[in-house]
Amino acid sequence: MASRPKLSGIQKQVLALYRGFLRTARLKAPEERRRIESVVSAEFHDNARSVDRRNFVHIEYLLRRGKKQLEQLKNPDITGLATLEVKK
Repeated sequence: MASRPKLSGIQKQVLALYRGFLRTARLKAPEERRRIESVVSAEFHDNARSVDRRNFVHIEYLLRRGKKQLEQLKNPDITGLATLEVKK
């Protein structure tokens, strides 16, 4: 069995945030759950590709923003997520 490299604290925070979104999505309606999961997955994958791993300031900003969005999504009155496409 190959041993995995140890995760840094910030990597653990990112994974915990991702799991938090997926767990919260389970509490929503089935069709909205699939939409939330796809939006969250796409956002995390895009950031994994585009953000430099050594840019801790930006990663911490994204973590703070994600935690705020997760807290909003946990609200029972919130039924789903909306996304905004910005052309660069």
